[in-house]
Amino acid sequence: MQNFEYANPGTLAEATALLGSTWSDAAILAGGTDLLSLMKDYRMTPKRVVNIKSIKGLDKVAKSGGGLSVGAAVTVDDFMENPAVRSEYPSLVQAAHGITSPQIRNMGTLGGDLCQRPRCWYFRNGHGLLGMANGKSLIDGGENRYHAIFPQGAAKFVSASSFAPALIALGAKLKISGKGGPREIALADFFVAPKSDTDREIALKPDEIVTEIMIPSAGGAKNATYEVRHRDALDWPLATASVVVKMKGNTVSSARIVMGHVGPTPVSADKAAAWLVGKAITAETAEAAGKAAVESAMPLSQNAYKVQLAKVAVKRALMMAAGLSV
Repeated sequence: MQNFEYANPGTLAEATALLGSTWSDAAILAGGTDLLSLMKDYRMTPKRVVNIKSIKGLDKVAKSGGGLSVGAAVTVDDFMENPAVRSEYPSLVQAAHGITSPQIRNMGTLGGDLCQRPRCWYFRNGHGLLGMANGKSLIDGGENRYHAIFPQGAAKFVSASSFAPALIALGAKLKISGKGGPREIALADFFVAPKSDTDREIALKPDEIVTEIMIPSAGGAKNATYEVRHRDALDWPLATASVVVKMKGNTVSSARIVMGHVGPTPVSADKAAAWLVGKAITAETAEAAGKAAVESAMPLSQNAYKVQLAKVAVKRALMMAAGLSV
């Protein structure tokens, strides 16, 4: 990898002061499970690496305003074993279990999961976020079986985050610190589809750090995550669905459905969620909601199979949330 300067700040102010105005100036190191491989492959070549693991408070989970405040440097293992997470947010625990490598769960962080770069092999092999060569898409006529079925413009990679769909369904927000001061952003607005290879797939500036994930109380809502994957060993899912359902008696009073690994950003199935309101969750209504969730899918030449997988993921997540056997 390219030589770099290593910095180990003790405060957020020190950390943000070490960042630059471009992505090549500096990179944030938390768990490093993605950053180091990108640096070894020269996909990222920062002049400086800023370690944030020594900053006090970024590795804590605390109750806040009825919900949870989760530091960006909290590891996946610590998060999934936290009693408050396990008691109220099964969708997040299920998402964590999808990260099957003990080593990654032990080192990887919540902030790192949200900020990791796409796993698209065109990007990882140096063809940029949009997978272009000589002004033409390599993805359209190439190997695209694991790409988006909900492409957004020229962006056809899939968002790699394990936790984003469940957190978005729960209405989570992020706290971000930077040279321009602190700000908050809804997690649903954090993921963006780049229009060029110079853009990023997240709404973070080069001189900013994600510091905290704020998760509202589930408020008694049922929630679940279901993943469809090629194998249970270390791998990324082919499609996921996370749901949050509030019930009034035996019928749905409100619902959120968010699909993952099917688009450049997590995909909210608002039409399917609205259709569920006033209905009981049964195998039949869950299947119909899954069908509605993928109505607008636009699969590529080799990944039409993912439409069925996403439909099944929605159906089974809803059934799990309702306590039905899948």
